[in-house]
Amino acid sequence: MKKLLFAATLVGVGIVIWRLVAQEDEARDLWAEVTDKV
Repeated sequence: MKKLLFAATLVGVGIVIWRLVAQEDEARDLWAEVTDKV
């Protein structure tokens, strides 16, 4: 049972990190556009 909980936690953390990285990429693209104009 503990292994299942551990696996579920790993998957949850992985999804959160993946979504944060995806948002960071979008923010970086926006930042690149802003800095190009300056």
